[in-house]
Amino acid sequence: MGAINLSKSVLLFFFVVLSAVYRSSSATGVEANQTVSLVINASETSTKYIPKTLFGVFFEEINHAGAGGLWAELVNNRGFEAGGPNTPSNIAPWSVIGNESSLIISTERSSRFDRNKIALRMDVLCNHEGSNTCPPGGVGIYNPGFWGMNIEQGKTYKLVLYARSLGPINVSVSLTGSTGSTLATANIVESDVSNWTKIELTLQAKGTDANSKLQLTTTRKGVVWFDQVSLMPTDTYKGHGFRKDLFEMVKNLKPGFIRFPGGCFVEGEWLRNAFRWKETVGPWEERPGHFGDVWHYWTDDGLGHFEFLQLAEDLEAEPIWVFNNGVSHNDEVDTSSIQPFVQEALDGIEFARGDAKSKWGSVRAAMGHPEPFDLKYVAVGNEDCGKKYYLGNYLEFYSAIQREYPDIKLISNCDGSSRPLDHPAHIYDYHIYSSANNVFAAAQKFDRASRTGPKAFVSEYAVHGSDAGTGSLLAALAEAGFLIGLEKNCDAVEMASYAPLFVNTNDRTWNPDAIVFDSSQMYGTPSYWMQHFFKESNGATLLNATLQSNPSNSLIASAISWKDTDNKNHLKIKVVNFGSSSVALQLSIQGLEVNSLQSFGSKKIELTSADVMDENSFQVPNKVVPVSSELDDVGEEMDVVLSPHSFTSIDLLINSNNVGLVGPASYVDKSSYYKDIKMY
Repeated sequence: MGAINLSKSVLLFFFVVLSAVYRSSSATGVEANQTVSLVINASETSTKYIPKTLFGVFFEEINHAGAGGLWAELVNNRGFEAGGPNTPSNIAPWSVIGNESSLIISTERSSRFDRNKIALRMDVLCNHEGSNTCPPGGVGIYNPGFWGMNIEQGKTYKLVLYARSLGPINVSVSLTGSTGSTLATANIVESDVSNWTKIELTLQAKGTDANSKLQLTTTRKGVVWFDQVSLMPTDTYKGHGFRKDLFEMVKNLKPGFIRFPGGCFVEGEWLRNAFRWKETVGPWEERPGHFGDVWHYWTDDGLGHFEFLQLAEDLEAEPIWVFNNGVSHNDEVDTSSIQPFVQEALDGIEFARGDAKSKWGSVRAAMGHPEPFDLKYVAVGNEDCGKKYYLGNYLEFYSAIQREYPDIKLISNCDGSSRPLDHPAHIYDYHIYSSANNVFAAAQKFDRASRTGPKAFVSEYAVHGSDAGTGSLLAALAEAGFLIGLEKNCDAVEMASYAPLFVNTNDRTWNPDAIVFDSSQMYGTPSYWMQHFFKESNGATLLNATLQSNPSNSLIASAISWKDTDNKNHLKIKVVNFGSSSVALQLSIQGLEVNSLQSFGSKKIELTSADVMDENSFQVPNKVVPVSSELDDVGEEMDVVLSPHSFTSIDLLINSNNVGLVGPASYVDKSSYYKDIKMY
């Protein structure tokens, strides 16, 4: 009997001990099912220097990314040109206030602007008195913007419009909420507008509504013409016209470059609808706009060649201009006739880089930027390699640009990762859209790529299809593994950018995307937050990181050293666990000075979730975001538990100037990294 009681006591003791061990191993909510070693060699002999341009962003006018998004113009179809140059023009989404007994709305080719002749004519048949009395509030037109104008209490909005009439006018301008409430109002009273007259005024909102509209109404009988009606918030980034919250989302990625303006947007389904930079510069009122037939909507090109260059400068990112090379999806220009396109490209470079007294540099200077922009990269077309005239056209562009601008690096559309290019190029373009498994496996894509020829520009990458949903954790993890592969092959890869960058939730032409928004709110998908883990990589030093005992090949890791703006040294280790089991990672860091690792300021950052298909949303914008925790027992030998389906970063502060920490600083303030992620 006593022996039996002793056995129960022993069993109870072991149960308590095992429970404590289990709780300890499950501190992160998972048990480690396998053990893997990661050895980091921090010696100078094991390092590579990462290009300062390795990780950047790609902006394309897709999903209403610019028109109704980053470009803060609130009026949709401000010049009434969306139906094209012929009359009658489709004025949508403008709508009529009143009926045919009180007014008639039409369009005419009567504008003062030669490149966009369409103007709106409003025949007002009613009056404020008499037998045909106007309804209360008057008659006129209204514009709902891009699925609602976001009007915020206390903020000011600048209205600019052009008007003409044979007699005096008295027009009420109002910002009206979704319930009919008046958020701001002003009157335009002019006695002589017989010639086109520019009218400017500022409206201050006394209420908030994300689904507001702009109204122009009158009770005065007569004919009034309107053209180029613009409404912009006055608090755009630096007054440059960029919606501040969306700009900051991009800025927080600290991109090394920005590729623009596309993408297929550059090509067009047909050349007549391709993006042509000369149509997008000069006063905004005079720009004709164009129909982007690939993504099926009109843009007034307020976000034009100048604004893209300004955007790059504001982001402190290298501009990469993609221009049309005489090739669209459905038609091409024969190489024998390509010279006008070549000259257009040369002129576009002169616009960016030319002296303020040069022909096109003077146009830039007149737009408010007398100093040249720092344009060093141009891409000859987009996804056009293999088309009939691409190579012949490319060679004409290459020769002309190298002759005039020998320092500019030209990017070919042809993939040089598997075999050498058959034409000269400084960089070649590579795109990948595929399943999660394929993208994760593509981490080894550039392991055997040439180190002596042109380097790769992975200008469009993303998990696509059912694995991606509208932005899943699974997609972000596969992409993170791919980027670690690019980082480890930084001597063969010059640049990489996710695509697409933006989607207005009301125009999801393409899924998934990095940043989702509507008129008033936004959130980052897991793929957006994944990119934050690479913010310190540009200009950093790559260290040798070797995984041992990785039988399932579900792990991939890299390590970098970098300096912050205070000249403090950091070691950052990134590991993707693409598998469904947790992993006990045994870290061994070699080559550091003794006791140089500091516990204070060292963190573990993890991107994971309960379900690998989890997504963020307007309702739960932070469901899948990086979460940080302090690291205990920091040392050259450490054990870290990796959750299933996770991306983990080990960020270590190092009190040393030795071994692998003397490469180029990445000039990134690490404190802002944590500040950007609201879950901390």
